[in-house]
Amino acid sequence: MDVEQVFHMTGGIGHRSYAQNSSLQKKASDMVKDMTLETVQELYLTTAPKSLGIADLGCSSGPNTLSIMKEIIEVVQGTSRKAFHAAPEFRVYLNDLPTNDFNSIFKSLPEFSKDLNKEMNNGGSPSIYIGGYPGSFYGRLFPNSSLHFVYSSYSLHWLSRVPPAIYSEEGKSINKGSVYISESSPPVVAEAYLKQFKEDFTLFLQSRSEELLSGGRMVLILLGRSGPDHVDRGNSFFWELLYQSLAILVSKGEVEKEKLDSYDVHFYAPSKDELEDAVRKEGSFQLDRLEMFELERDHHKDNQSYATSVAMTVRAIQESMIGQHFGEEILDSLFENYRRLVGEEIAKEDIKPTTFGIVLRKL
Repeated sequence: MDVEQVFHMTGGIGHRSYAQNSSLQKKASDMVKDMTLETVQELYLTTAPKSLGIADLGCSSGPNTLSIMKEIIEVVQGTSRKAFHAAPEFRVYLNDLPTNDFNSIFKSLPEFSKDLNKEMNNGGSPSIYIGGYPGSFYGRLFPNSSLHFVYSSYSLHWLSRVPPAIYSEEGKSINKGSVYISESSPPVVAEAYLKQFKEDFTLFLQSRSEELLSGGRMVLILLGRSGPDHVDRGNSFFWELLYQSLAILVSKGEVEKEKLDSYDVHFYAPSKDELEDAVRKEGSFQLDRLEMFELERDHHKDNQSYATSVAMTVRAIQESMIGQHFGEEILDSLFENYRRLVGEEIAKEDIKPTTFGIVLRKL
């Protein structure tokens, strides 16, 4: 399956859309918001450009896309006033795969501008130039030295492809009994996923090193794991529950076993050591900060409400790939199974996915 042609968050603003089901991602980005805004503020004070180039890579659609851009613009405006600098113009590049719902973003731009101008009061309206840039960030997207700041939230754990090394010479997956790395996976599966992540992340860093000015910054937020073990009660456990949800459909005759055996996800949760190693070996960036945190669930919600939120979020992210492979007719029953299994598991013990917040400086 061609990831670049198929994979996208569910578009629009309906109740199953990513726009309506990305509160967990918003919660995580809010946890590293101070890191993001401090990095932008320091960058502006040390460079004071007249035209500030900002890229959001893997921007998706929905309210999260423009909310962080609004906060970045506001902190730069405020910093420029305090430093008695003329405010810069802002060049904002929104990037995602060509299948992304860019139209939803563009439709929300008038409201975005209105809100921004209202909050600026008499500080003057900022000059902002926003464009959509479809394409994979595992390669070049922008001209040389055109960017000051790159932001990417919850995107870099998605690989450019399912690792080819998990398939036999006949093209069959050797990872039967799982859609990701699990206890039952042969060791070569974890090795293949790590190799693919290293290739992709290195290419990402190399591409951004060409596009960022010297001293430019990147803030990257991505899912990961807390230690060397690939199997934990975090991100990998959510994939285990998805496999179990699909296996229930197989047992009912609603999905062919061969279909399930041939489905693997293009995802990898790196460890802290793997991230640091990749940055060091690529050599274009200095690692300024790397923070790890667990996303605690909202304890104002009961188990079933939380399970429903998780199921709706995973559906908004995964249904393009699952629908393409298995057929869209299974989606409702699949994610009902998933919601039930998540609810049963969190009643026993919380599931705590690990997230990394990383600040990189272009050398």
